[in-house]
Amino acid sequence: MSGYVVVGVSRENPSVPSRIHLARAEPKDEIDLELVALPHPPRRRRTMTLLVFVLAAASALAMAFALRYDVSYACARHAAASLGDLRVVSASALAPRANSLVHADALLGAAGGIRYERLFSGDTFRALPVAGRRDIWVEVRVPAGEESGRWQPPRSFTGRLVRLDSAGLRRRGLARAIEEAGGERLPRDAWLLVEDEEPSDAMWALVLASTFVGFALWNIAAIAKMLRRVG
Repeated sequence: MSGYVVVGVSRENPSVPSRIHLARAEPKDEIDLELVALPHPPRRRRTMTLLVFVLAAASALAMAFALRYDVSYACARHAAASLGDLRVVSASALAPRANSLVHADALLGAAGGIRYERLFSGDTFRALPVAGRRDIWVEVRVPAGEESGRWQPPRSFTGRLVRLDSAGLRRRGLARAIEEAGGERLPRDAWLLVEDEEPSDAMWALVLASTFVGFALWNIAAIAKMLRRVG
């Protein structure tokens, strides 16, 4: 311990000086007048900044949540499960294969089907129902230049099996478009088999969702830093 040494006289032997150690008092923290004189940060701007960070974090997390089905498919097994003929397959056999890679056979009907395009793709797409059913649909890609009256859909498919109401952002609104084209509502448990879409094709969703999560965490860290009190 640091301190001062005081030399005195011993009571037992007055001729022998004694040493008494006194602890040195620690200096008290002084108030920095220049720091006190600084103006307080504007509360309104600080509140607005916090709101922007909160909104950005919430939006990023919402986008990552919206990509959850695509992210799950990107992590799915690459081995296709066989479903057999879709004209006779039961709903109980489809449920365990939701959002996974499957192989199936089917005869597709043209009634009620729709044709659509996507940005940055020269091919066209068709959503067609399995013959005799309204609860199972297949999305097939028609290569550019082959769209004509002679085009025939395939009868064997390997691709992603999803529910129409959770088919991901790329097919948002597809169920409504089918209902508007056919003039009748789809069953609540309708399915969609996306031909030729493998788990590796959904890696974009994994990268994008990771970016959104990282952006959200950065904003949360900024919020925590702003709310932290200076000691």
